[in-house]
Amino acid sequence: MRHDDHRGRHGGHRHHGHGSRHGFRRHGWGGDEEGRGGRRRRVFDSGELRLVLLKLIADEPRHGYELIRAIEELSGGVYAPSPGVVYPTLTMLHEMAQIEETESGGARKAFSVTAEGTAHLAAHKADVEALLARLAELSSARQRTDGGPLRRAMQNLRTVLVYRFDRDDVAADTVHQAAAILDEASQRIEKL
Repeated sequence: MRHDDHRGRHGGHRHHGHGSRHGFRRHGWGGDEEGRGGRRRRVFDSGELRLVLLKLIADEPRHGYELIRAIEELSGGVYAPSPGVVYPTLTMLHEMAQIEETESGGARKAFSVTAEGTAHLAAHKADVEALLARLAELSSARQRTDGGPLRRAMQNLRTVLVYRFDRDDVAADTVHQAAAILDEASQRIEKL
């Protein structure tokens, strides 16, 4: 048996590291942005996340889970920081005396902003506005590109490609014809 025969039915291109069974990205538009599936892209550095959390706590007392959900909502579901990032950041804000624990009436610790935290936000007002605008842009981009008709069309394309080309008897010429059709469609969409 030749070495080439060990590569699999697709000439060694089956997985390509894209994280799905057929080499198609599972996550939607926007590359590595996070959805509920858990793929994460770094949206904020640690200092930026501190400012966003502080601003959200200044808006109303919240606990960690509520902060994660608030950021997810502001980003239109595109980004939600992990608890492993949020909780240490809350600890840091607490140690910096910018937030304090407050009565929440529940089992979770809620935090409210301190006078020092309010002063810090005031000193970094433009930065906070830019960070919130970044979250709004993520949401806006998702709304522009994640509409129902586009999702449906992309799913249909994925299904037909998998169905048509996940076989042993696909001729190379057929693969090239399909690629040409997709290239032409890409060019036409780019001109819209």
